[in-house]
Amino acid sequence: MWLPAQLPEIAAQLREAGFQGEPAALADLTRPPLNAVVRVGGGTGAFVSADGLLLTNHHVAFGVIQYNSTPDRDLIENGYVAATRDDELPANPDYRVRVTTGFDRVTDRVLAGARGKTGRAYHDAVEDARKALVAECEQEPGNRCSVVDVHYGADFYLVTQLELRDIRLAYAPPDAIGGYGGEIDNFMWPRHSGDFTLLRTYVGPDGRPADFSPDNVPYTPPAHLQVSTAAVEEGDFAMLAGYPGRTFRHRMASEFAEQVGWQLPSRVALYGGLLDTIAERTEGQPELKVRYAATVASLENNLKRARGELEGLQRSDAVEVRAADEAAMLDWLRSRGDAEATLADIDAVRAVLAEASATRERDQLVATLGRTEVFDAALRLQRLALERGKPDARRESGYQLRDEPLIRAGLERVQRRYAEPVEKALLASLVRQYLALPADQHLPEFDRVFGTDPAALDQRIDALYAGTTLDQAQARLDWLQADPAALAAADDSLLRAAATLLPALLRIEDEAKAREGELLRLRPSYMRTLVGYRHSQDRAVYPDANSTLRVSYGRVSTLRPRDGVLYQPLTTVAGIVEKHTGQAPFDAPERLLEAIAAGDFGNTADAALGTQTVNLMTNLDTTGGNSGSPVLDAEGRIIGLNFDSNWESVSASWMYDPRYKRAIHVDMRYMRWLMDKVYPAHHLLGEMALPVD
Repeated sequence: MWLPAQLPEIAAQLREAGFQGEPAALADLTRPPLNAVVRVGGGTGAFVSADGLLLTNHHVAFGVIQYNSTPDRDLIENGYVAATRDDELPANPDYRVRVTTGFDRVTDRVLAGARGKTGRAYHDAVEDARKALVAECEQEPGNRCSVVDVHYGADFYLVTQLELRDIRLAYAPPDAIGGYGGEIDNFMWPRHSGDFTLLRTYVGPDGRPADFSPDNVPYTPPAHLQVSTAAVEEGDFAMLAGYPGRTFRHRMASEFAEQVGWQLPSRVALYGGLLDTIAERTEGQPELKVRYAATVASLENNLKRARGELEGLQRSDAVEVRAADEAAMLDWLRSRGDAEATLADIDAVRAVLAEASATRERDQLVATLGRTEVFDAALRLQRLALERGKPDARRESGYQLRDEPLIRAGLERVQRRYAEPVEKALLASLVRQYLALPADQHLPEFDRVFGTDPAALDQRIDALYAGTTLDQAQARLDWLQADPAALAAADDSLLRAAATLLPALLRIEDEAKAREGELLRLRPSYMRTLVGYRHSQDRAVYPDANSTLRVSYGRVSTLRPRDGVLYQPLTTVAGIVEKHTGQAPFDAPERLLEAIAAGDFGNTADAALGTQTVNLMTNLDTTGGNSGSPVLDAEGRIIGLNFDSNWESVSASWMYDPRYKRAIHVDMRYMRWLMDKVYPAHHLLGEMALPVD
């Protein structure tokens, strides 16, 4: 996962792999082709026309599709084709597209006030510098800025992005195409999913980002990519650009051990329990299933990822491999002399991590409260009221003036993702797990709100929801505008509960920030040692992913996951028919089955296979956040749209194992065929300069 600025350093390897462009041109993420690749929701996308048409995954845009769905107009089941631009449907108010316009090193400014400090003071000095840089950057209207650290605090960069707020749905296939195979096929090969959606971005008449308005006009992106019409075969060069969220490949050996020994097993149990609760409370109620569809999809994906990550790390002997590598690195460090200070820093990191482990169960449950809607809204409103009593620069990140439009949009969205019986059951499930923790992990404030008797918990939660009006959209928005004194005196039961809980949440946050400050101060010693050790082995080092633009290159590739098994890199529509049962998640639409039976694949057919391809597989390096990343050929044209990894490589966020790491993409020929022959949208194909057969 290379930073664009690193690509000229590996120009020879890129050319040897087959890249036909100029590697130096890829170093500037504000120039084509990388400036056509953008953040979309929690994933990635790419502009594919000069009129702001944006290609991303069906699952990345799933919240937009759900937002516009009702029992009478179920776009999840039926899909959607906007016949004209007037028919394009607005996304949920908090959905954003961000176009990166700058990536500038600001290490000296960030660390100037932190040097000589420790713990919380170090954290706050870094945070104050970050906020100051962001405030300066966001003086330009439409900018959304952030400061990210590279190599865990060794370096800092200011990321400048143009934030587009008016996003509309132009084309979505039915979920039985976009999510074909569901959780059964998730992370599996062979795949047969049409996981793509087309959105359009809009701006105000003045060309600046604006909220939804019928007067807005399509955004003109700085560049757009061309979808390929060429054949794809094994061995072809492939390059992916996107915004991977987080990787942890440079973490310490003790962190690998905790990930395998506790974090992943506990996450599997936690998410599995939440899914069981939702399933029980929505059974036989289609409207509630629609409301919780996005939540369920997210939980299912995270649950399967945790299971796959655990299995993969065990398969690769990750704990043992990382421990051996770290021991060799430390031996190398000691052999160089003058290692005492660095070794002391590394020992101090281990001590901070051990401290965090002491309350890990409690802290995970408290963090998961954010999976609720109305209860979480009460917590956000009370926290915002607290922060409004401070100068904006001193407010907590996420609660500054710049964040209030997103908070408002989130509060408006609640109604479409909430049902009281489901939320109360989810909250009860989390609190029961909290009550089962050892007494030294309990919090007095939580005990005051929820009690200590599991038998009385349901009654307490019923009372909390019976005495609130936060389940009403207008009430939430009214409280958003209220002053802190009014919130403090609120007679609303959930707001009172949130006010009681807030001191405990702030203590947990304060403890975490003190640890984060120490880790930001100390980890660079570990990272400098690791980078030096790798260089002594003639190995380049890319930073762990941090939601900034990264590039991976490789080939369309087979995989031998185990003895006697070979995964071919292309699947075809024959696999859709083979898997079809008529029952979700293998319920291919009749319209699709009829088109496959007719065999009219026209100019999208694969000449060598004699049929229509669906998905393709490469050995590109991806993780969460890369969903929707365009996969480019040697000339920079889109041949695929990333949407998944194979089961054997789910653990790649922690350990990259080239024997197993593969990425799974929608073959653009399948998208073109669906939009031409099955669910036609010839006007959109024409806009993308693609032929219609």
